[in-house]
Amino acid sequence: MITTKTNILPEIESLIKELNTDSITADRKVVLQPLVDFIQEKTNANEEIRINFICTHNSRRSHLSQVWAQTMANFYGIKNVFCYSGGTEATALFPMVAETLKNQGFQIQKLSETSNPVYAIKFSENEHPVIGFSKSYEDPFNPSAQFAAVMTCSQADGGCPFIAGAEKRVPITFEDPKAFDNTPQQAEKYTERSIQIATELFYVFSQINK
Repeated sequence: MITTKTNILPEIESLIKELNTDSITADRKVVLQPLVDFIQEKTNANEEIRINFICTHNSRRSHLSQVWAQTMANFYGIKNVFCYSGGTEATALFPMVAETLKNQGFQIQKLSETSNPVYAIKFSENEHPVIGFSKSYEDPFNPSAQFAAVMTCSQADGGCPFIAGAEKRVPITFEDPKAFDNTPQQAEKYTERSIQIATELFYVFSQINK
């Protein structure tokens, strides 16, 4: 039986408990395994676990991955996990990402009204929120060493053969929901991508032996 280790917000907790890891193919589990291995190695060594999710614009998939990874680490009680995101360039967190997360139970607070706004994204009453804004992967906000670089889009993976400071580079790419912007399917496709990312990161953290 699944039990939460921290006070995950109720709507998010309900969503997590409905995720179906049977939807993850054997081939996809092979793609996810290097991230499992990185987290397990750090856990075994009682070291901090830093994960930087990297995409081209740090606007959609990398933020969804960062938020869900931090949530799943807390859900499973995996300690000392710090999740980040970045891009090969900075743009802005796409508003539909914030809207999608809000609809899935996250508490979203917009901290600044600029062309690249900053969001506080809460998954728990008692945990520090994820701070969401678009930045380059080497931005001072992100770790400079001892982290895993998870490449969430094929463009960033192909365009960045070397990530300075990364202990491990893990390509886990997702299809871009941007393809459905300004279409009747937009909300549905962003929700679908968020659920896929949540399901796969739920699986990743479920594999960790504490």
